[in-house]
Parts: sequence; C-alpha cells; structure tokens
Amino acid sequence: MKTSTSRRSVKMGDQIMREIATMLIEEIGDPRLEMVSISGVRMNKDNKIAEVMFTMAGDKDKIAAAVKALDKAKGFMRSKLSKRIRTRQIPELRFVHDNFLEEMVYGSSTERDMSDS
Repeated sequence: MKTSTSRRSVKMGDQIMREIATMLIEEIGDPRLEMVSISGVRMNKDNKIAEVMFTMAGDKDKIAAAVKALDKAKGFMRSKLSKRIRTRQIPELRFVHDNFLEEMVYGSSTERDMSDS
C-alpha cells in the first residue's frame, strides 16, 4: 500500500486514530480488546484505505484473537466514524499489529527467538 503524506491524509489519519481509540475504551466491550491501544493510522494515496496499527502485549495467539475481534468490529467502527467525521467517504479499515515498541525493548524478533532456545 502506497501511503500518503499529504496534510489532509495525516489529519484524517489522526482523527480516525483518536475516534477508534475512544470507541475501544467507551463502546466496544469485547474482552479480547482490553489491552489494545492504537499506535497510528496510515492512509493510502486516495484516502480509501486506512491501515490502523495497534499494540498489544501478549503471545501470537492473543494478537491473532485481537485481530479477529477488530475485524469483527470493523463495520461498527466505520458506521460510528461516518457519524463523527465529516468526509465524503469513510475509508476501509485494515488492522495491523505494530511491533515497533517490542522490537525497541526486546530487540529484533530473530534475536528473541534465538534467546528462547
């Protein structure tokens, strides 16, 4: 996905990030999403796709369960975003686990795998 760095795309991404984070805290009661925090949103060139990055502590199974829960709540989030954001079209939401902080703390994933053996 080619991302956009235009002022409009960055502003829309920031607004989507704030709104989704608020929804996770106040409106979505899925227990698989309790420790999920939104770390950023990247918009594609034509603002039709929003790649929502999230962080979460846990193993691969917990992260996979969180991705499933986020995908399940995707339609609800888009409908809420359409009421809160003034734009012609609400972008498609794609959720991606952001492991940047984990790599900063623990090193790269290959180093972590080697130390476990």
